Amino acid sequence: MFTMVSSSQQDTLVPITEKDFYRALGRRIAAGRKAQGLSQQQLADELGIPQQTLGHYEVGRVRVAVAQLPQIARALATTVEDLIGEETRPGKRGPAPKLLQQMERIQRLPRTKQRFVMEMLDTILQQAGRERQQAPQPRDGDEATSRQRRAVS
Repeated sequence: MFTMVSSSQQDTLVPITEKDFYRALGRRIAAGRKAQGLSQQQLADELGIPQQTLGHYEVGRVRVAVAQLPQIARALATTVEDLIGEETRPGKRGPAPKLLQQMERIQRLPRTKQRFVMEMLDTILQQAGRERQQAPQPRDGDEATSRQRRAVS
């Protein structure tokens, strides 16, 4: 990994030391954990590691295993690219970022709470479908149908 350093003569690429990389990674993990409202112990439990190890990760004292980055990213509702400080390239359009974040937060809830949220969503969506079906539908010969046909012509 390299960073741009500006000098009076020219811009040059300078390698970032591993120590700096792991400190920055640790700061991003800590910030993500706090943004999710998680304690070190809660995140460590979710990752299946001791709280002390997570603490070492957050200050950059211990290297985070590459294989563990996807699990950490999921737990913090972010991407591996964001964790390691890489800019993400625009990809395919998908759900709105806020909706995606909410879905990821729901996935981290205990199963019973996930079921409760899903039941609520199902109820709301079913009600919206019923309301759409119950809306008056113009029939042939109705004034509304005649107006629609005139507007299309």
